Amino acid sequence: MKYAFVFPGQGSQFVGMGKELAENFTAARDVFNEVNEALGQNLYKVMTEGPDTELTMTANTQPALMAFSMAVVRVLEQEFGVCLKDKAAFVAGHSLGEYSAACTAGVFSLTDTAKLLRLRGQAMQSAVPFGVGGMAAVLGLSYKDVGALVEACSNDKDICVAANDNSDGQVVLSGSMTAIDRAIEIAQEFGARKCVKLAVSAPFHSPYMAPAADVMARAFMKVEAHDAQIALISNVLVKPLTDHKEIIKQLIAQVTGTVRWRETMNFMNEQGVTDLVELGAGKVLSGIAKRGYKDINSFSVGSIAEIEELAKNL
Repeated sequence: MKYAFVFPGQGSQFVGMGKELAENFTAARDVFNEVNEALGQNLYKVMTEGPDTELTMTANTQPALMAFSMAVVRVLEQEFGVCLKDKAAFVAGHSLGEYSAACTAGVFSLTDTAKLLRLRGQAMQSAVPFGVGGMAAVLGLSYKDVGALVEACSNDKDICVAANDNSDGQVVLSGSMTAIDRAIEIAQEFGARKCVKLAVSAPFHSPYMAPAADVMARAFMKVEAHDAQIALISNVLVKPLTDHKEIIKQLIAQVTGTVRWRETMNFMNEQGVTDLVELGAGKVLSGIAKRGYKDINSFSVGSIAEIEELAKNL
């Protein structure tokens, strides 16, 4: 058995997440209390009671998803005696999930991870005026074939890039709203099944995020970091890293760079990963694995029943 633990990104959040764990386990309550204290805000209340409009604000969504993932990790470790460092061959996360992976691997403390993600969310939101940029999912085209569509929608004034290479046939574009609207209009001419605008407030993982990358570079200079105790597969490089300086460098690059998740999955498959476990909210990453990698046993773990089942198997 070769395990990889992966962590979800934006879009997997839901009102009520973390409530069941907090009501049953001290380890989970401790995580939410520490995150609340780090941020000077009752984020747990937003996570469990909403409203949804407040939870989906980028500056709340990013630390909230990490907090839920880390609550699952701490419950596994402290309540069920499972040491992930002994069980995991790799950790990885989709976009903000890479911070959850880094925290799990011991690179950053929980408090620092929460503060970094709050800042990241704020910086990404303020990098571009609201409504100027956006994102769209292209379905039915490979990453390679999306290139021609990207080129057709981009010019000196309006940039469009492939931001997330999620899986075969699912690539997310990011850029100016003019370029995104154009992509939606002409995607089928390039062989796409469809192209759908995403409900996001900024063009994440694009050159428009350069100001946010600068903010994060300065923030990392003030944070204590340690080498990873589990190899972390970088979104940008698609290679396992343990050196904390290299991990930080790639987290900064990731703000404007492509999330290469399809290649990350291919890498794990090539390395002989037998079990992929998504820790936290939703089933997006385990769903990608289920659809495309029949040799990998993949499942999501966020409820008490799922945690119990995983602990038994481990």
